[in-house]
Parts: sequence; C-alpha cells; structure tokens
Amino acid sequence: MPAILNHFINRSKGEPMTHPDNPTHLRGQVALVTGASRGFGRAIALCLAHRGAKVAVNYFSNAGKADQLVKEITDAGQTAIAVQADVTDEIEIRNLVKHVHNTLGPIDILVLNATGPQPFIPIEKVTWEDYMNQINFFIKSPLLLVQQVIGHMKQQRAGRIINIGSEVFETAPAEFANYVSAKGAQLGLTRSWAREFAPWQITVNLVAPGWIPTERHADDPQQLKDEYAQNVPMKHMGEHHDIGEAVAFLASPAAGFITGQKISVNGGNTFE
Repeated sequence: MPAILNHFINRSKGEPMTHPDNPTHLRGQVALVTGASRGFGRAIALCLAHRGAKVAVNYFSNAGKADQLVKEITDAGQTAIAVQADVTDEIEIRNLVKHVHNTLGPIDILVLNATGPQPFIPIEKVTWEDYMNQINFFIKSPLLLVQQVIGHMKQQRAGRIINIGSEVFETAPAEFANYVSAKGAQLGLTRSWAREFAPWQITVNLVAPGWIPTERHADDPQQLKDEYAQNVPMKHMGEHHDIGEAVAFLASPAAGFITGQKISVNGGNTFE
C-alpha cells in the first residue's frame, strides 16, 4: 500500500501516524507541558503523546489528575511522567527540568501553558500585585524555563518553544487589563525570542485560543457562552483538542519554517 494512503488511513482511524515519512511525527522527542493536569494542558499532552513524544506532565497541586493523565497515556502505549513544580519559582524550575532530563532525556519541546487565577478587577481596585501575578506566569515563568532548556536546543540545533496566549489581546475585555497586558507582553517575548533563536533552527510560536471553557469556567452562565458562540463566525465554541492539535503541529518537523507567529484558534473570532 502506498505510504501516502497509509498516512490518510491512520488519520481517519484516529491512530498515531507512525510512518517514517510522516512530517508530523514526534517520535524520540521529549516534551514538557506546564500546567498539564487539566484543560488545555491535558489536551496538549495527549496530542503530543499521540504523535509519539515522551511527555512530562507538569502540575502544581492536582496530583490525582496528573497521575490519571499519565495512566491514560501509558495505557495507550506511549510514555509520560507526572512532575510537580511551581513554574514561577526558580529553584523548582531547575529541579523540574533536571528531573525530566534524568527520567526522559533533554527537553526538545517546551509548551508554556501554566496559568493562575484570572480575575476581572476594575481600575479603582486593581493593584500592582494583580499585574505581577499575571507577569509571573506569562513572562517570568517562560523566561526561567527557556533559560534551562535553551542550551540543549542550541547544541542540537533544533527545538520547539510554544506559548499559550489568548485572543484577549485583540478583544480587550474591560476590567481585565492585568491579564490582557501580560498576554501582550507574552506575544512580544515570543517574537523577540523567535529572532534570537532562529540561527539555531529553534522555533518560537504562540497559540492563541478563543474562549474555550475549561474547568475554571464551570460556573460561568450558559447564556454568556451562547452569546459568545453566536458572535464567532463558525457559530460555535472550540474544544480542548483544537488547541492540542495546533500545538502538536507547531511542535512537529512540518512546522520547521514557522517561527515568531501567533496562531489564533478561535473559529475566526479575530483576524490579524
């Protein structure tokens, strides 16, 4: 059977695409996904593992969900470990990367997904600490993590760094400037790093989801979700796997000439 036909048969079955000529395989790659025990991080970890990557599932407090995800991946015949760490703490980041290196190998794919609370706060009540809480996740954490993995990536002249951003930098919701401004800074960081690391064939990109409800949105009114969906050109909200698939593509050899880009995964809700 022709290789290209095998490729499409495997895709239609939802099976890992393992043909050696497949440009989206990740066999032999080690991926670290921060904040991976639930939501987008969980979907990203599953998609990367599905393509053959060995995945380190970072979590902060929910060991049970992280272990459950690792079991799901390993039961499917892939490799994963759960690693607890506060990815805003420099010492814990060093220990995290060291543990992944010693257990799975040097990190080839770094997905910066971890986030904290995202409160809406009017200008009269917001504090500088509210801004710093967002900067810690979207600037400090990426900086410290990249500093720990970039040496290996430069040495092998290959690597993938993928930030998880948000469409809010374009939609700019009111009373959300603490979060929106940090997401804007995250995009600037992505673009500058892309230029800096390009000579080593290391790509840096950002996936910007629309509003795709995660566990943190469990109590949000359904009316708000319905109104948002009706304003999306595709007339529905996305799903977690939409983000995972976008990240998996950017992590793959097929995306080797794509860097410094923001990929909006929001059904056309924004156009840049």
